[in-house]
Amino acid sequence: MRFIERVALITGGTSGIGRATAIKFAQEGAKVAITGRNESRGKEVISLVQSEGGTAVFIRSDVRFRDECQRAVEQTLTAFGRLDILFNNAGVFFPNTTVACTEEEWDLTVDICLKGTYLMSKFALPPMISQGSGVIINNASGWGLVGGDQAAAYCAAKGGVVLLTKAMAIDHGRQGIRVNCVCPGDVETPMLPEDAETRGVPWEDYLAGASDRPLGRIGQPEEIAAAVLFLASDEASFITGSVLAVDGGGVAD
Repeated sequence: MRFIERVALITGGTSGIGRATAIKFAQEGAKVAITGRNESRGKEVISLVQSEGGTAVFIRSDVRFRDECQRAVEQTLTAFGRLDILFNNAGVFFPNTTVACTEEEWDLTVDICLKGTYLMSKFALPPMISQGSGVIINNASGWGLVGGDQAAAYCAAKGGVVLLTKAMAIDHGRQGIRVNCVCPGDVETPMLPEDAETRGVPWEDYLAGASDRPLGRIGQPEEIAAAVLFLASDEASFITGSVLAVDGGGVAD
């Protein structure tokens, strides 16, 4: 119960890593607000949290838009009175080279992955600064540290998230704010089979290729969530500006 009386706001909290992280935060005592564009999936996650005895609210929000990010923070503050943890998790992926990537795909990837991280942080930071404490964790990717095939927009956006993390850590450390970043490898979320289908690769072959790393398997959403909770906890009180690869050794290979 590391997060009693703390409030966590999670973007992209309706599936995958966001969903797993919301449940884990609630299990450890946090009050949780999740955002997303799919209301039915959001309500399902809230029901799961409440079935565990947790407290949670769903806020329909699209991180591409300034007003919706501001509203997400304001509604969290209205619901719970404070904001201690922001997990910038919302993301999207289109497998394409620079030549094949459309402007629409580029804009959507950068707007959700990078601009959304900036906008949510922009509105979450003032109340954190006012209370003298807060933690921001950004979800980047192993492909924000090294290049990936047919992932030009995604690599660009996630690489930006990595350096935005470091810049915010420098700017706001003396105000009591810690800012860190997780870089997952392949994780068993809805995004993975969608990628396999788009690339025209059978799921079994895709899994075999994704498992070609030191630990010999892909990750589970709960494993990324565990890293997020560690970085959000007092156990990580002297960690800021860090970039934690949670990828089974993928970028080390």
